Order: sequence, then structure tokens, then C-alpha cells
Amino acid sequence: MAKSQKLEETLSILAQIRQHPTSEERIIILRQSLKSKYSIAVAQAAKIVAESTITELVADLVEAFARMMVKPAQVDQNCLAKKEIAQTLYHLEYSDENLFLQGIRHVQMEPVWGGVEDTAAHLRGICALGLVRMNYSDVMNELADLLADPKPEARVVAAKAIAYTGNPQGVPLLRLKTRIGDQAPQVISECFSALLQLAPADSLAIVAGFLFDPKEQICELAALTLGESRLEEAFDLLRNCWGQTRNVELRRTLLLAIGMLRQDKAIDFLISLVAQGKDIDADAKDAIAALAIYREDRELWQRVDRASEQRANQ
Repeated sequence: MAKSQKLEETLSILAQIRQHPTSEERIIILRQSLKSKYSIAVAQAAKIVAESTITELVADLVEAFARMMVKPAQVDQNCLAKKEIAQTLYHLEYSDENLFLQGIRHVQMEPVWGGVEDTAAHLRGICALGLVRMNYSDVMNELADLLADPKPEARVVAAKAIAYTGNPQGVPLLRLKTRIGDQAPQVISECFSALLQLAPADSLAIVAGFLFDPKEQICELAALTLGESRLEEAFDLLRNCWGQTRNVELRRTLLLAIGMLRQDKAIDFLISLVAQGKDIDADAKDAIAALAIYREDRELWQRVDRASEQRANQ
């Protein structure tokens, strides 16, 4: 049977058993698929195992992962199977650190137009979360290395994983990363979020300091992170910055962040701008836009309508 035909047949069988894969006969099919030489079939089988939480196939997943680590760029392009296996083992709360350590340190260079590219960043991130979940004793060192990973998607997950540990020992790593910066703004944004999760009281001032960063994008990310935090103290920080800046885009983002706080005083402030804002083309409209997240709250939106009418009658 031709390679493409054999692969299509395997994928077709897997699609058929996906809804009810836990019978003895179908477990056998999944076990055979995990031994397939086709990484896409292995990945699909692993995904089905995760969806149905089939713990009896853990050993088969581990064996498949090891096999995909032999000449990995040839047998598992783009880490397709290894990523799905690691994700499944994470879901199944697999607790042997060796596989996750191998994954978090794995670099897989593959040819692309004009050179080569590392395709294992996502795998490293999944394995980082696996190590955190199992409370691996040396996880913070692994996450420190991952926070300096060449690939931004790996650095983003490193910051998320540090927050996931719940360990304040991660705070210095995050503070250092925000101070030295990162070419990928999403990495800094994730560090802001992690800081406010791990040490909100000590980190509020740190994140708020970036509201006045020379880079407008960093200012906006800091504002949105403060809004997402819903911390009571964040309101005054955001309002004060809004009152000091004349940057139109930043002012709009700051009002959105204030709305995201979901605090009574924040909502009252935005409604006051709708009613009394000095610039109908900016403050009032931006405040209404920030309040749009409450459109399903009929009572609150009636307050917005009344504020708009009050403004129109001035």
C-alpha cells in the first residue's frame, strides 16, 4: 500500500473511533496508531487519548515520544507528534519529570526558505507547564532558562508557567525581565500579568511605572494588565495616568482598562465623563466605548443613556 494511502486509511479509522474510543477493540487501534511511523497519525491518536482521558495508554505515549526523539527532524517534522503527546501527558497528570525535562530542553532545527528554524518552542512551553504541575523541585531554574529562550512563544509560556507555580521566588525573574525588556511585547505583557498574580501588592507600582514608558505599546500593555487585574488600587493609578497624558490613543486605552476593572468607582468615573466630559469627540465617546463591555447590563446601560441625554441638554 502506498504511503499516502496507508496514512489516509489510518487517519480515517481514527476519525471513526473518535467519539467512542474506549472499547477494548478501539484501545487496540489507538495503541497501534501510537506506534505508527507517521507523526500525524501519532499526534491524532494522542489527541483522542487526551479527549477521553485514557490513562491506560500512558506507557504507549511515553514510548512514542521517545521514538519521535530519534532523528526528530526526520520522523516528526514541526514536532507535531511530540507536542500532542506532551499535551496529552500534561492533561493526564503524568508525573515523571524525565520526559518533560527532555522536552523543555529540546531544540529542533528544520530547513525553511532561506535557512533553518527551530520548531520546538511550543513543545518546550508545554513541558514547562508539565514540570510546574508535578512540582518538579528544580523547575524555577528551567523556567529561568526558558524566559531567555530565543523564541518569543517559549518566553511567553515561561512567564505564564512562573505565575502558575504560585511561588514568589519567580518574582525576581519577572522583575528583571521587565527591566531589561524584550523584543516581543507579548512577553512583557505576560510578565506584567504574572507579577500581579504572584505579588500584587509589591508589583502594582512596578507595572504602573510602565504607564509612562517611552514606548507607547508598553504603556498600553501595562494599562490593560492593570485593568485585567481588577485590583482595587489600580483605579487611581490608571485615572492619574489618564489625567496626565495627552496621547489620544493611550487615553483611550486607559479608559478601556478602567472599564475592565469592573469596580463601582471606575464605572461611576466613566459615566461622569459621558455626562460632563469636556471633549465630545474624545473623552465621552471613549468612555462609552470602554463601557461597551457592560451592554448586557440593562440597568447600567440606562445610566449611560441618561448621562448621554444630560450631556446633550447642556
